Amino acid sequence: MTVREKIALFPHSPGVYRYYDSDGNIIYVGKAKDLHKRVAQYFVPRERLTRKTAIMVGKIADAQYSVVDSEADALLLENNLIKQYKPKYNILLKDSKTYPWICVTNETFPRVFLTRRVDRKAGRYFGPYSNVMHARALMDLFSELYPLRSCRLNINSEAILRHKFRPCLDYHIGKCKGACVGGISVEEYNADIEEICSILKGRTAGIISHYKSLMAAAAENLEFEAADFYKKRLTGLQKHYSKSIISGAGGVDMDVFSLEIDTADAYGNFLRLREGSIVQSLNLNLKLGIEEPMETVLTALICAVQEKTGSLSPEVIVPLLPDTEFEGVKFHIPSRGDKLALLELSAKNAREMRLNALRQKEHTDPDEFSRSVLEELRQALGMSVLPEHIECFDNSNIQGTNPVGACVVFRGAKPSKKDYRHFIIKTVVGANDYATMKEVVNRRYSRMLAEAPDDLPQLIVIDGGKGQLGCAYEALYELGLTDKLTVVALAERLEEVIRVGDPYPLFLDRNSQALKLLQHLRDEAHRFGITHHRNRRSKAQIDSALRHIPGIGPKTEEKLLLHFGSLKRISQASEESIALITGESLAKRIKKFIFAERIEK
Repeated sequence: MTVREKIALFPHSPGVYRYYDSDGNIIYVGKAKDLHKRVAQYFVPRERLTRKTAIMVGKIADAQYSVVDSEADALLLENNLIKQYKPKYNILLKDSKTYPWICVTNETFPRVFLTRRVDRKAGRYFGPYSNVMHARALMDLFSELYPLRSCRLNINSEAILRHKFRPCLDYHIGKCKGACVGGISVEEYNADIEEICSILKGRTAGIISHYKSLMAAAAENLEFEAADFYKKRLTGLQKHYSKSIISGAGGVDMDVFSLEIDTADAYGNFLRLREGSIVQSLNLNLKLGIEEPMETVLTALICAVQEKTGSLSPEVIVPLLPDTEFEGVKFHIPSRGDKLALLELSAKNAREMRLNALRQKEHTDPDEFSRSVLEELRQALGMSVLPEHIECFDNSNIQGTNPVGACVVFRGAKPSKKDYRHFIIKTVVGANDYATMKEVVNRRYSRMLAEAPDDLPQLIVIDGGKGQLGCAYEALYELGLTDKLTVVALAERLEEVIRVGDPYPLFLDRNSQALKLLQHLRDEAHRFGITHHRNRRSKAQIDSALRHIPGIGPKTEEKLLLHFGSLKRISQASEESIALITGESLAKRIKKFIFAERIEK
């Protein structure tokens, strides 16, 4: 039985499906509300699939499924199978073991410390913290407010009674109450520990309110030392958490997720709010095996965070709804107000993570970075192929004089300077930028069709607006190339991308690598064109003054300029000094010509 025949028998039930390659290895695991409908979406004409999905489908040799009772069960089973088999084309969470956690041990007198290793048997773990500075700030707060032990001694009642240990320096300077010598009871010590755990969970409002009442009561009873103690803790907590209060958040508990998707990676950010304060922020990188819908990737991100941090808040802010429901969780897509500001803050973190990853990739793997930039550009412009070969055109003239055109070529997102070309305009008279663009594009691709038809670019970029784009498209249409490549214009004023037939310009993210590549193309074409135009203009100025004199050729012109240094000095020189270079008859002719030009001016 073939794979297509097998999937035709899949039931219309929720479940999990698995694809196998010819060696019997699981290459993809997926979940579905309706197994039959979901799996059938992969076995459609190849041109309707994305590139990576088409590659995966080509490797499917067998398909199997498991039916479950609900979507939640399907999600759980899918997650377990992905962890067990690590299929090549699934979304995989990149290793994040380096994130720090704060551990509260299970000892009689618990210790609180920062660690990157998690052993759930050792105690309670809070985190992970993608920002280690935040974790260290919490540890500094605990060290300042609570006299906890920092030693690793095995302290118990028997050791205390036997006077097994001697107090350390922390005890003598007041940073520890001396649990090792019975300086503090287990109950009093653990009261501080529970308070620390409440702070780590974000439950600070109740603690602050409690200390306010204790401070007031102590002051009223003239217990000033106790009041000062409570004030110190109250001030420390308020100072730390005033930095993370979200204005207008209403003191509610919620989670926030955002997502940025690149070619083969997804970058997610998670914020956790407790009583209006951000108590946790986590960045996660997901590896995409194939092009997954954004809803599916968001579900994978939520599952990864849920696994690391425990249960979700009852209210979760998201940019779009995940493709799976989570029990007891209400998803909300904000359109305005403070919740939208929270979502934008989370999205900013995800974008920064993506940009940092791209910068790192640019240094460590420039080829992979170039591919990711081109893929971003392809998606932004809606192209079906990767623009490995891009050409950009620009025109230069001053009041219609010495008009020239320039074409720069990028291959693999990098300049290919040996392929640069400039054009001296032949058929256009005056400053007609539109006609000039049409002539340049026509000449470039007429010659390319004749000499190298297999080397046509996938993308053409025009420096200009709708007029220049229209003329370039007209030239391509006359050559029969409009269905073989994509042509767009980049307008400099607002950095807007103009597409043929689209009444609305496309605005790319100012920080996107795709826009930076287009700007690099445009700037390089402008530089190349301006340089050629200046050279032409300088040459024309010399030509008008010397080359038009009968008897003066390139060699004589060169001798004169080398001797006198400039055209102005030649005009100021005496006939006798010029005759030393050219002879008497030619010197008379030069002086007569220069004199005639002055009269005309």
